[in-house]
Amino acid sequence: MCEFKIIKKNDGSQILEDIVVLSYTDDNQLLFRDVMGAGDTLPSALILDVNTLNQTCTVFEHELVKPFMELMMRFESGKVKSSDIESFQEMVEKIKKEI
Repeated sequence: MCEFKIIKKNDGSQILEDIVVLSYTDDNQLLFRDVMGAGDTLPSALILDVNTLNQTCTVFEHELVKPFMELMMRFESGKVKSSDIESFQEMVEKIKKEI
């Protein structure tokens, strides 16, 4: 069985270990489960790299990840509205002003 160490790309830190399940919850949070079944989540993160040779998974956290995933899921289901896109654009504009 492959047990992963979870590394945050943002700062290179290891945040979890002995992880055997990586998935997304219904509300698009990144879910991790260890060999005992205990779970932890990252509310707004992407899986960037899964390496079975060195048993690492690299993730990236950012506040735009979850809203972006939600927008893409609405596209996929055919339920996207222009207000959904406008709401996401407002989030991007807010972050852009902070740069």
